[in-house]
Amino acid sequence: MTGGAQVFDPGLQPERTALAWRRTGLAVAVGAIAGTRLLVPTLGAGAVVIGLLGLGLAGALVLGSTRRARRAQACLLQDGDLASGPGGRLVAAVCIACTLTGVAALVVVVLAHLAR
Repeated sequence: MTGGAQVFDPGLQPERTALAWRRTGLAVAVGAIAGTRLLVPTLGAGAVVIGLLGLGLAGALVLGSTRRARRAQACLLQDGDLASGPGGRLVAAVCIACTLTGVAALVVVVLAHLAR
């Protein structure tokens, strides 16, 4: 400790957080693939488009989480805290994407029910 700066705990917290984000990205990819497989008989080519969008979201999530982990590690090494860290944009983006996916699924279910 020099100049009153406090060094962060060099534990594995940033690495665990990065791995958790990667698992979330992989889960989104698996969900997109499974959803595509289940929706092809109903939606046809639309299911493939939805699946590709889901895979794109999963890729963006993994890349964003890697970038976020690097920024968090750099902030912890420089400042000792996350006050100037990566912020909550990735979390907000995931929440918005999940909400939109849920609304789209609800629309598909309602439209399928009305088509009967």
